[in-house]
Amino acid sequence: MSVLVAPSILSADFGHLADDIHFINSSKADWFHVDIMDGVFVPNISFGFPVMKALQKDAKKPLDVHLMIMNADMYMEEFARYGTHTLTVHYEACTHLHRSVQKIKMLGMKAGVALNPHTPVHALDDMLHEIDLVLVMSVNPGFGGQKFIPHTLEKVKTLREKINSKKLSTLIEVDGGVDPSNARALEQAGANVLVAGNAVFAAPDRNAAVQLIKG
Repeated sequence: MSVLVAPSILSADFGHLADDIHFINSSKADWFHVDIMDGVFVPNISFGFPVMKALQKDAKKPLDVHLMIMNADMYMEEFARYGTHTLTVHYEACTHLHRSVQKIKMLGMKAGVALNPHTPVHALDDMLHEIDLVLVMSVNPGFGGQKFIPHTLEKVKTLREKINSKKLSTLIEVDGGVDPSNARALEQAGANVLVAGNAVFAAPDRNAAVQLIKG
């Protein structure tokens, strides 16, 4: 089975958002990846619930929401209300991570935890059995279009070994600088889901780009 591809709407054309939503709906992509930034946890601000409302109305594929924010617990009910399938919070931003994960699941969403490039995968050793997805950041979060950090491959391999040794079904997602040049290596390392922004939306043939990443 090929990896899942989740185009990041952070790279979409917000002047023609409906067209880009339709593109993802009709493409071979699997999920919508939605980056929410607060300008506090990361040095950028993206978008909020008006865009979530548009996605809930028009998206035909699962909404994979990545919260790069502080105080994520305050907003979880609203993300559930807007049809989020998987809600991912950051290990580095959650003082009480177990409680945050339990709240996500209680609200009927899949629970993900993201790790920044400097955070080792063993930080989640006590949580792997509780979560549905680990998002490995392959750039420093906050901006699209950054260069892929090569050490990510080793982190993914280590994480895959941990998940397999515990006989878990936890998915590994990779976000940042993903494109056709590194997609196969990430898949071989054990990734299940690849987030792609510019590699899809800036491609001359976006459908072909999705297929190349998907493999």
